[in-house]
Amino acid sequence: MISQPRHTSATYNLPKLVGLASVSYLLAIAFNLTSINSAQARTPQTAPAELKNILTQIDTVANRQEVEQSIQFYSPTFTNSDGLNRQKLQDGLTNLWEKYPGLKYKTELVSWDRSRNGLVAETVTTISGVQQTGGRTVKLESKLRSRQTIQGQKIVRQEILSERSQVTSGAQPPTVQFTLPEKVRVGQEYNFDAIVKEPLGDDLLLGTATEQPVKVENYFQTGKYELKDLPAGGIFKTGKAAPQPGDYWISAVFIRSGGMTTIVQRLKVVNRL
Repeated sequence: MISQPRHTSATYNLPKLVGLASVSYLLAIAFNLTSINSAQARTPQTAPAELKNILTQIDTVANRQEVEQSIQFYSPTFTNSDGLNRQKLQDGLTNLWEKYPGLKYKTELVSWDRSRNGLVAETVTTISGVQQTGGRTVKLESKLRSRQTIQGQKIVRQEILSERSQVTSGAQPPTVQFTLPEKVRVGQEYNFDAIVKEPLGDDLLLGTATEQPVKVENYFQTGKYELKDLPAGGIFKTGKAAPQPGDYWISAVFIRSGGMTTIVQRLKVVNRL
């Protein structure tokens, strides 16, 4: 768990960062395909036409935010590592694309191969967009790496390999240097630093860090963050991984006079590195 700084506090109603992670994650599902072990994978240049065509088609409908067309690329038995199924995916896309109209997607095929379970490929997806809420413009940027299996031109299985997302608002949101490993062993200690790059001067900086298990039921949650005064200009913590394998969203929230910055990264806890 991540302990909190002990300073003057204030409570704010903010979107939970796990919600941000869910936004990025669900939107990326719309056109992320996955791979097998990188030692066995083939280069993107040798990818078959069927894979390239699927990527192009899903990319196109995702940029148009066509939910019905997007969901047709998923098997009725679709599953993923977070417990998402086809119906939950469709519901999530409908919700998310209403909140973030005009999202832009850019997908890079990293590697691919064939296995007895079907065609597999790995991609890195970049997502960006804006949301108008309460008279404010909120900017979303996300980058995800994922792994999925395709059978008969339908996606049947997905695993999220890594994920980092950022939301900013205001004229001059804090620029944050966010340092966290992507993967740690069960029970391992790790360093987590989130530092605002701009000098504070006489400005007040409020912030906090949170940890949340990755679960479908945690998507799109909103809640209260108890923000602390951060006179040192950031959050400097030593965390300890859970005693069992799993994925966790580690987040940091910063607010100062110029705006707000929220960052989330997925931390994978595994038995072996």
